[in-house]
Amino acid sequence: MDNIFLMGFFQKSWEWLASWDQQLFLLINSKWNHPWLDSLLPIWREANTWLPLYLFLILFVVLNFHSKAFSWILTAIITFAISDQLSSSLMKPFFARLRPCNDPELVGMVRLLLPNCGSGYSFTSSHATNHFAFAVFIFMTLGQVFGKWKWAFIVWAASVAYAQVYVGVHYPIDVIGGGILGSLIGYATASVYQQRFPTWNIESTKTSPND
Repeated sequence: MDNIFLMGFFQKSWEWLASWDQQLFLLINSKWNHPWLDSLLPIWREANTWLPLYLFLILFVVLNFHSKAFSWILTAIITFAISDQLSSSLMKPFFARLRPCNDPELVGMVRLLLPNCGSGYSFTSSHATNHFAFAVFIFMTLGQVFGKWKWAFIVWAASVAYAQVYVGVHYPIDVIGGGILGSLIGYATASVYQQRFPTWNIESTKTSPND
């Protein structure tokens, strides 16, 4: 009896949450739009758009941390690999949630701003997972260097996640879940990294005459 009650409770809770999720998606995708955002956000969400940022971070780390830069770059790559695999290979097949642009319930209601919807599943958003994992990793490992500007990386990740909803390929819960998952991954890899390099900052890693 208790099991039946719990199953009914979770089913009703999910139905309410999914309904709320769909309504918020339609607001972001179809109501809260602007021609300028229609042009910008499909580009904003593309990984290639941010290649200059990644190149800047690599050069910044190499120029300031010299031989110790390799460990940071390697851990950043590992962070991205873990987040991408957990989202794409574990979470999406497990939940098997249809993307809104492939959802029969939303036929004719979705503004798809990309050439195609994609055949993959929706939860969690890999874009949100990857960007939040990287952003939190940077926040924790380079926060002392960037100061208050470290928050810009969190805002950047959130904006990419929002763009995924705006262009029609993910529900809000997909990017929220991806953001949480990615943040946990970024926190974990940064914590492990900081245990290995607890005083890693510009002043302590500059090459000295005694090196």
